[in-house]
Amino acid sequence: MSAESSKEKTVRIGCASAFWGDTGAAAHQLVHGGQLDYLVFDYLAEMTMSIMAGAKMKNPDAGFAPDFIATLKPLLNDIKSQGIKVCSNAGGINARGCAEALAHIIKESGLELTVAVVEGDDLSQIINSGDYKNNVVDMFSGEPFPERLASVNAYLGAPAIAEALDAGADIVITGRVVDSAVVLGPLVHEFKWSCQDYDKLAQGSLAGHVIECGTQTTGGNFTDWHLVKDGYANMGFPIIECHEDGSFVVTKPPETGGLVSCHTVSEQILYEIGNPQAYLLPDVICNFSQTTLQQIDNNRVLVTGATGRPAPDKYKVSATYIDGYRSIASFMIGGIDAAEKGQVVAESILKRVRYLLSARGFSDFSDTAIEVLGSEATYGANTTALSTREVVVKLAVSHSDRKALGLFGLEIAQAATAMAPGITGLVGGRPKASPRICLFSFLLDKTAIAPTFTLINDNAKPQSVSIHNGESVQSSPAQWVKKILPEKLDAASTIKLPLIKLALARSGDKGDNCNIGVIARNTLFLPYIETALTPENIAAYFRHMLSDKSEVTRYQLSNMESINILITHCLGGGGMASLRIDAQGKAVAQQLLSMPIPINKKLYEQVTGEAQ
Repeated sequence: MSAESSKEKTVRIGCASAFWGDTGAAAHQLVHGGQLDYLVFDYLAEMTMSIMAGAKMKNPDAGFAPDFIATLKPLLNDIKSQGIKVCSNAGGINARGCAEALAHIIKESGLELTVAVVEGDDLSQIINSGDYKNNVVDMFSGEPFPERLASVNAYLGAPAIAEALDAGADIVITGRVVDSAVVLGPLVHEFKWSCQDYDKLAQGSLAGHVIECGTQTTGGNFTDWHLVKDGYANMGFPIIECHEDGSFVVTKPPETGGLVSCHTVSEQILYEIGNPQAYLLPDVICNFSQTTLQQIDNNRVLVTGATGRPAPDKYKVSATYIDGYRSIASFMIGGIDAAEKGQVVAESILKRVRYLLSARGFSDFSDTAIEVLGSEATYGANTTALSTREVVVKLAVSHSDRKALGLFGLEIAQAATAMAPGITGLVGGRPKASPRICLFSFLLDKTAIAPTFTLINDNAKPQSVSIHNGESVQSSPAQWVKKILPEKLDAASTIKLPLIKLALARSGDKGDNCNIGVIARNTLFLPYIETALTPENIAAYFRHMLSDKSEVTRYQLSNMESINILITHCLGGGGMASLRIDAQGKAVAQQLLSMPIPINKKLYEQVTGEAQ
């Protein structure tokens, strides 16, 4: 860092991973073309934690993301020579093992880089020693505490990362932290923000949220994909330039594919945030509803306007547990009436296997799901593709007994000779049973958890971290400012257009809940969008996804000309608990973009220049 004043200082942070399994080429791109101060990696999701927990059960030395070490190893010399510092949650449920493995490689390389590990998120000992089973229920579903947990981790925040950097760490490895913490930690360290600098902490958290999903902010997963398709082979990973006042610019390395625009950044800001007026993090409660974006240059977007309130007094804790087993079979069926044949065959297989289960003394399936892919099965009654001549039938079942699912696997292939014509291509062969891993979320007082950091060396000792206990969160209903259409819609002046003509959208999951962000293409379109996308209309459009517990809530982000939609209990349990093809709600926004929206014909033509 140059010895410039904090007011003028700019901290450049690049994100090289959006999930466990993202491309290893991103770190190389950012280290050699990003002119970075910090390189961060985000690996963890609830499903990832459960997978890592299973790996650690089989091998005590596992439980972290080995990709992280493999990616960093060839870049260590450049990271050292450029003075880049690294932060990552690659530690999963074995952060110390990850840190020690990397420290060993660094030592063998003859480099001087200090590795720190952040711990305290693993609550297995605390939970097992406390009376939680009788006093805690799931914060979303109200379900009782599970009997046996595979993993249980608190979402820690930025302080331990910042203090590890203060102590001289060059590389900080954590277990479960909120995704944005790997960015907020370095910013707190660099700018010496206090735990009461709420607006700065909110802006820093927003900066982390914007880049935590990698190329999702530089044109990946973008509604207007045709604008960036030529750059898919070399997508630019995101870089943020952060300032002491919390404002930041989103950009990417030069001569890389993708796009950084107000629309690409808006889609990512709305991604999976729930209530933008109260985005709860362990370090601050963020209000993103007044966020403002400004395109200041090609591939450069300035982000301001996030505000904050005191942090909550509790950590969110996510536990995973095994609830029986699941099995998924997929096969192709072709020909005339393929979709109808596929549905009949799948139902017949279930009926046949149920008969066999009963005859052998097994109980019925605990859950089933039939999806005829290619017939727009995920669209429910909104499908327009029932006449297709080629589909893939996906048939998923769950059961408490693995042996029952073995019987299901044996009975799939017989359909090829005993049922409708055109069955072929049993994907992956006979299906096998795998654990059905479910998520259990609850809140825990911060006073019950003691985060630490440790500098990995011969005399390493954990250092306690000072955590602001925060304040009790008072829930409040979503505020909605009703907009009035400029004129009364009537048949003579109105046309109906698919939402994609008027807006962009992106969706994703939070457990069993789905979040859909909708961004108007023009401010004049927004009143029509808001008038059409009422909770009632949204619920009707997605009735094929909803359960009897589902609720639809809308939130406004006026400066971004956007609304955010939260649909609860709609993903069949979500993650590895769900039997659906879209268990994480990634394609739900694509469904919504087909919804017909009434709009003034003359207005649309004036704004777009398109004759209708």
